[in-house]
Amino acid sequence: MKFNELVKRVISSVIIIPIVILLVYLGSYYFIFFLFLCFTIATYEWTKIAKLKNYLIPGFIFIGLSFISAYNTRYITFYDYEGVLTFLFILLICILTDIGGYVFGKTLKGPKLTRISPNKTIAGFLGGIFLPVSVFYIILNNNIFLKNQNLQSDLTLILFFIAILSIISQLGDLSISYFKRRSGFKNTGNIIPGHGGILDRIDGMIFVFLFSYFYFLNL
Repeated sequence: MKFNELVKRVISSVIIIPIVILLVYLGSYYFIFFLFLCFTIATYEWTKIAKLKNYLIPGFIFIGLSFISAYNTRYITFYDYEGVLTFLFILLICILTDIGGYVFGKTLKGPKLTRISPNKTIAGFLGGIFLPVSVFYIILNNNIFLKNQNLQSDLTLILFFIAILSIISQLGDLSISYFKRRSGFKNTGNIIPGHGGILDRIDGMIFVFLFSYFYFLNL
């Protein structure tokens, strides 16, 4: 990634992340509008990269279920603050996975992970797991962030769960990369400077929220 693109990526993240956190915190119609806007743009971008028609409708359904899961995760309990923290917990895992994958991949380089996405390396994949696990180990070990008792009951199990979500996030990223590569697109769009389209930004998240919601339902 060129320096100018990296600067755009950082600036976009600094602006977008606080806005997203605010909308998640506010909930209600603000959060619904935010999800609906992202869903609309993501499905439009999906129509561009899913050129094989037999993938188009299943993709719509999958994205739709993912956004429904994201909404339900925000309101997973009667206690509003728990829903907010649970949503932000999952969101932060995905963000840290992306950062870890980028930093470790660019710094250590090494063997490529797969031909589906030539820029991804094994070091980046492992770094994408290491960073969120490490950050949450520090956070949870000091009991300063998560208040959900289910998430504090077993630190080892939580860290394992975080590692699983990180892997799922990266597999989601690779899945969208596969369709982009098949269709000849580098990005699904250009709405977010330095990141590309909405689907480029949430490719891992749509897999993670779908998995997480059904996991939390069974707790």
